[in-house]
Order: sequence, then C-alpha cells, then structure tokens
Amino acid sequence: MVKTIVVIGSGVMGRGIAYVSAVGGFNTTLIDIEEKQLKAAENEITSIFDKGLARGKITVEQMEAAKGRLSYSNFLAQHVANADLVIEAVPEKIEIKKTIFEVIDQHAPEHCYFATNTSTMSPTEIGSFTKRPEKVIAMHFFNPVHKMPLVEIVRGLETNDETANVIRQVAEEMGKETVVVNEFPGFVTSRISALVGNEAFYMLQEGVGTAEEIDKAIKLGLNYPMGPFELGDLVGLDTRLNNLKYLHEKLGEKYRPAPLLEQYVKAGRLGRKTGRGVFDYSSKGVKI
Repeated sequence: MVKTIVVIGSGVMGRGIAYVSAVGGFNTTLIDIEEKQLKAAENEITSIFDKGLARGKITVEQMEAAKGRLSYSNFLAQHVANADLVIEAVPEKIEIKKTIFEVIDQHAPEHCYFATNTSTMSPTEIGSFTKRPEKVIAMHFFNPVHKMPLVEIVRGLETNDETANVIRQVAEEMGKETVVVNEFPGFVTSRISALVGNEAFYMLQEGVGTAEEIDKAIKLGLNYPMGPFELGDLVGLDTRLNNLKYLHEKLGEKYRPAPLLEQYVKAGRLGRKTGRGVFDYSSKGVKI
C-alpha cells in the first residue's frame, strides 16, 4: 500500500505532481538539488492552493491537511529510504534518468515502486537501470498537472501486473482518470501531440497562416482546448524538440523536426519559461 511518495525534480511537472499527490492524501516530499528551484516550486504550489481555495476547488481544511503532508528537501537518499513510491520528473535526458534510477535503486526499500514521468522514453530501458525492473513503470502526467484529468500509465517489458494495478490506484487517488498501455515510442498521446505541433510549425514556416490563425483554427475547428503553439510554449519548445528528435530516431521521417522549431530553440525562444517562444510573454502574449 502506497502512503509515502517522493517526487524527484521540482520543475513544472514535478511541482504539479507533488501538489496532486499531497491533495490525494499521500505524504509527499519534493526533491531538487537546486534550492532556488525548490523555493520557486514551493511558491507556485502555494499559489495553486490559494487559487483553488478562491475558486472553491478545495476547502480550507483540505488545503491545510494537504500542506501538512507536503515537504521540500535537497536530501534524496534520506527520503527515498522511506518511500513507497518514487516518481521521477527530471528533464528528458536518458543519462540524467539513468543516474537518478541507479541512485534510488540503491537507497529505496525493496517494496518501493518506481515511476518515470516521461512523455516518450522507454520504461523498459529505464527499468534496466535498476535491479527491480518489474516495479518500474511510466506515469505520464499532463501540464498543468492540477488541471489535466489524465495519467497515461505505460508498462515496460518487465513491468508486472501488481505494479500496474498499484500505480493505477495511486493515480485515481490523486483524482485522475487513467489509461494503461504497453510501451511503444511516444505511447499514445505524445505521438499524436508531437505530429500536430510539428505540422503547425511547418505551416507557420510555409506561410499558411499566422501563429494566432493556426491556433484559432485548431481550437475552434477541431475542438482542442489549446492551440499547438500555445501548448508548445507552455511545455517548452526545447522539450517538444527533444521529443521529436527521439521519435524521429525511433519511428522515422514523419517525426523529423521542422527547421523553424529548431531555429526557435537555437535562439533561446523556448516558450513561457524564457518569456519568448512563438508568442511574447514579456508583454501581452502577442506574436513575435
């Protein structure tokens, strides 16, 4: 039974996962080596609590109880040693994930489950970095975590039924809907999202329409909640590019990144986190 969860990485996804974990009733520790990043995560989570309270999404009692279950730390080994589930939410770089999983495998108790919040990478490969691949699975959360209803649960080759069932239950206790799928590059959602986002960049590059027009057409014509450029800027154009490169390597030509996307990333226009992406967030979000 999972009672204690450690989330590794306090970026956009990690802080969102920590929030829904604490609200879901789990004793939760958010880990990061960067104190500044950890403090920024704490401030943002506090803001999410405050907005939820103002909008009636959470009561004062629920908020205070969740805050009491949530802590922040730089000491990974210490907290992993008492964890029932570790959720990794570090950047999509396999060498970083390899280091993390080797460390947590060394310090976590035998019963502990490991989940990676990857949108494209192989839970089978990540499981191979541990001595317990049957307890390794992917929990693909969506941004913003506290608003998006789905967790895509992805089984690796060695993942056993017990692990899949436990992780599904954990996600549901966090208030999420779930799908459980078998591993294949990009899973279900990332394959579709990457294609749409990349094609939008090709259309922008070809002058089919402005970024605003393309986003509006997709939102109103296909009933998407966000346009592909709005979504790309939110998740980070560097993240989108890394995902496309991985899918291009694994699945072929249809995932080749649009040259304009690569140009934006080289220019440092990564989206909301840098203030500039397809849109300019330093003023009123107008296209640049």
